[in-house]
Amino acid sequence: METLLYAAELVEEGGAYRLVVQDVARNTVRTIPVPKAMVDKFPTFLSALGAKLNPASPSKRR
Repeated sequence: METLLYAAELVEEGGAYRLVVQDVARNTVRTIPVPKAMVDKFPTFLSALGAKLNPASPSKRR
């Protein structure tokens, strides 16, 4: 069974960006302004995070 702990959205409104993070267990929401330059780098950040959390299995030594 899955339990949702946090939910996040990146929202754009009128050219301004904000990250909205909901802590589901505590029923709280935090909103953080995000510069456009950082928004443009999100795919890179997510790829790096994925690589860090799920590193490729080491190659076999011969």
